[in-house]
Amino acid sequence: MRSILAGATAGAVEIYGKKLPWPPFGKQWYAGCTTLIIGNSLKAGIRFVAFDAYKDLLADAEGKVSGPATVIAGFGAGATESLLAVTPFESIKTQLIDDRKSANPRMRGFLHGSKIIAQEKGIRGFFQGFLPTTARQAANSAVRFSSYTSLKQLAQSYTSPGEKLGAVSTFGLGGLAGIITVYTTMPIDTVKTRMQSIEASAQYKNSIDCVVKIFKHEGLLTFWSGAVPRLGRLILSGGIVFTMYEKSMELMDRLDPQGRYI
Repeated sequence: MRSILAGATAGAVEIYGKKLPWPPFGKQWYAGCTTLIIGNSLKAGIRFVAFDAYKDLLADAEGKVSGPATVIAGFGAGATESLLAVTPFESIKTQLIDDRKSANPRMRGFLHGSKIIAQEKGIRGFFQGFLPTTARQAANSAVRFSSYTSLKQLAQSYTSPGEKLGAVSTFGLGGLAGIITVYTTMPIDTVKTRMQSIEASAQYKNSIDCVVKIFKHEGLLTFWSGAVPRLGRLILSGGIVFTMYEKSMELMDRLDPQGRYI
C-alpha cells in the first residue's frame, strides 16, 4: 500500500516538474496536465509497488537484496509497468501523433482515437510495439533502480548510522541515475518509437529488422539521436520521482509507525 501511494504521489509531482511554468507564467502551461497526472501516477505507482514486491521475493533469509537481485527486480517492475500501463498509453499516443501528421486526420482525441483503434485493430492495436516497449521499460527500470540503489548505498556509507539522506542529496542521486539510464537505454527507445509508428508494419518485419535497417542505412549514432532532450527530462524526472518517493515513505513512517492503516 505504501509503495503504490508513494509511487503515485511521486508520479503526479513528476509531471508538474516536467511542465514547469517558465515565464511568461499562465494556466496554458499546465493545459492537459490532468490526463498526464493520472497516467503518470498510475505508471509510477505500478513501477514502485512491483519493484518492492519483486525485491521481497528475491531477498535472502536476512532480508537483504543483492546487486543482481536488484537488477532483476528492476526488470520485473519495468515489464509489469509496460504490460499494465505504458504500452497501451504510448501506443495510443504514438498513433494519435501520426494521425495528426496525415493529410486527413481522423482521430479527434484520446478517447475517440482509442475507439477507432479498437474498431480497426482490436486489442492488438493497443499493444503495438509491445516487445520493444517492454524491453525499453524493463531496461530503464533495471538500470534506473540498480544505479540509484548503488549510488544511495555509496552516499549512505559517508553518513552516520541511522542518518537519512537529505532531499538535495536524494535529488542529485536520482538525477545521476537518470543520466546513466539515458545513455544505456537510448538505442532501445529509438527502436521502440520506430516500431510504434503507423508505417512500422510496412517498413520493418520486426524489431530485429528495424535494428538492422537503422544501422545499415542511418548509421550507429542514430540509435542515440534524441539523447540530449531525453537527458534533460530524465535528470529532472529521476531527481523528482526518487525524492518524492523517499520523502513520502518517510512521512508515512512517521504518521503510522506500526503500519496499521497505511
